[in-house]
Amino acid sequence: MSQLAADPAYETFVLNMGPQHPATHGALRVKLLMDGEFIVEAEPVLGYIHRMHEKMGENRTYHQFLPNPSRLDYLSAMAYNHGYVAAVERAAGIAVPERAEYLRVITVELNRVSSHLLWLGAFVLDLGGFTPLLYTMDDREQILDLLERVTGSRLTYCYFRFGGLYNDVDDQFEAGARAVVKRIREALPMYHNLITKNIILRQRLEGIGVVTGEMCRKYGATGPVARGSGIPYDVRKHEPYSVYPEFDFDIPVYEQGDSMARYLVRMDEIEQSLRIVEQGLDKLPDGPVMAEKVPKIIKPPKGDYYHAVEAARGSFGVRLVSDGSNTPYRLKLRSPCFSNVSLFGEAARGLLLADAVALFGSLDLVIPDIDR
Repeated sequence: MSQLAADPAYETFVLNMGPQHPATHGALRVKLLMDGEFIVEAEPVLGYIHRMHEKMGENRTYHQFLPNPSRLDYLSAMAYNHGYVAAVERAAGIAVPERAEYLRVITVELNRVSSHLLWLGAFVLDLGGFTPLLYTMDDREQILDLLERVTGSRLTYCYFRFGGLYNDVDDQFEAGARAVVKRIREALPMYHNLITKNIILRQRLEGIGVVTGEMCRKYGATGPVARGSGIPYDVRKHEPYSVYPEFDFDIPVYEQGDSMARYLVRMDEIEQSLRIVEQGLDKLPDGPVMAEKVPKIIKPPKGDYYHAVEAARGSFGVRLVSDGSNTPYRLKLRSPCFSNVSLFGEAARGLLLADAVALFGSLDLVIPDIDR
């Protein structure tokens, strides 16, 4: 910052990034106080697409709210669907057949890979590289085709039900999933050669937008953002749920805290998710995909319940307060993107405007997850 900029009356100006800016990937406005090309202060302004999801959850039965969670982080919709049904199952004491649990994990991890592929293409596009998007979208389409066969949807999934799944997978699913795993695993070296080793990309990301571990703890950041800052926290390992304890997988962690570290975490996570899918297909048990006795009207006992899952962007939690009726007394949704965007203002101070785009992209924000 220049000496003149130390006095806000001189040489600074306000620049609005958004609410319709291609790099914000949604209706988000960031109010920037600039000293020439450098950012003095950055303030995310939220609420442009607020939809009152939590209030909707308190005015609908548990079944009626089932389609809503996938409308928050629509790129990680399967995990959000999982988080909500698991919270209600915990509150109502509903057991889930083992086959359904394995299929939940397999489909959630496939969805995680598709989310990371879309982020990869869009992130590089924000930095000026167009070609990788064509490859990532092609690979992502294979996953969407596979999930569409069993869920009926390509984006906002509502596949899980209280006590199991909407339906079982068909005979072609296993072969299709193995083909997808093989295809994407073979594509990863190409992505590293094309993108990770690109000197221009590395210079745009290395040492840029450093987020410290203390900053993550201060703002509640989770997911790849926290793991890129040396915090080895992953809900699947630290608060195990479903059948995740049955799987052998690693949690990628990088200490640097810069945009490159967050990039590398997600690239490594693609491989780890493929490992989980492969193990799930090998271990997939026979049996039903729905519990036998699930009440048609869900009325959890009075109490305060919480369940979290590891979504593509971090910890998604559902807090449910039941008064014993067929609608929640209180439904609170803990979204990872809200915490992750909150640290942008502190991390962006002193950055060049162009580098703020790299920082923003490395946070991998989905705006409807923030404006719930």
